[in-house]
Amino acid sequence: MLQLGSLPDRLAKARFETDSTSHITVNQGAAKAAKAGPLLVRICPAGVYSLQDDGSIGVLHAACLECGTCLAVAPPGVLEWHYPAGGMGVAFRQG
Repeated sequence: MLQLGSLPDRLAKARFETDSTSHITVNQGAAKAAKAGPLLVRICPAGVYSLQDDGSIGVLHAACLECGTCLAVAPPGVLEWHYPAGGMGVAFRQG
């Protein structure tokens, strides 16, 4: 049987090339109106989103796994998301 190891062990094999420009933009007004902050915090497997003291949503774009979960579940107009510039972002390695 194939042993995959824990998620942290598998992610430790990934390589991240951090772009200085975020590929994720949150429309804070739309997010507050839709109460989307807790949802984004809860569904992101990488912990990219956080609730700030002022009620806004913080984004740690460098941690993004580019899975698209946030984009799939966020209410319309809350996120502007695109893949990082060529050669940037996450590169997964097997083995």
